[in-house]
Amino acid sequence: MQRRDWLLAGLAWPWALRAAEEDAVARLRAGGVVVAFRHALAPGTFDPPEFRLGDCRTQRNLNDEGRAQARRLGAWFRRQGLAPAAVRSSPWCRCLDTATLAFGQAEAWAALGSPRGSDAARNAEHLQDLRTALAGASARPGRFEVWVTHMFVLSDLVGGGTASGEGLVLQADAAGRPQILARLTPA
Repeated sequence: MQRRDWLLAGLAWPWALRAAEEDAVARLRAGGVVVAFRHALAPGTFDPPEFRLGDCRTQRNLNDEGRAQARRLGAWFRRQGLAPAAVRSSPWCRCLDTATLAFGQAEAWAALGSPRGSDAARNAEHLQDLRTALAGASARPGRFEVWVTHMFVLSDLVGGGTASGEGLVLQADAAGRPQILARLTPA
């Protein structure tokens, strides 16, 4: 590639990002989708051995950067004039905090909880609950929901990974399978 081509490619990149953002906004405005977010930045991996659900002192939590990331996420939605019909969250503190800092509310939902440490039957039941809820949301144009969850849940649901604070605009296809329509990357 010649130098001129590299320069043109570099100039096109912001326009491509803007087009992707505009596509995501249009899909949210049309509704019939769920935006499933991985919680904002919470350094480390896994929860400590003394972890207890409902006791944030025993969990891996958002740091200052993660809290700021969640606030920026909410500010982006407000700038776009987008308000979710519902905000559901994993009952883990880092997810509830992400949802509350971004959207001012969160309904804890066990199906969005981390599958780590749960048995296979429970995980399969939760995954089916998510697919059923996504199919229901997909059938309701003019509204969208926000779900805040964990990397492992999103990976099980859509077969791919996400970054901290990243959102996937999802819709169920005719067979009920989750489809990624757009990505919202953390600012």
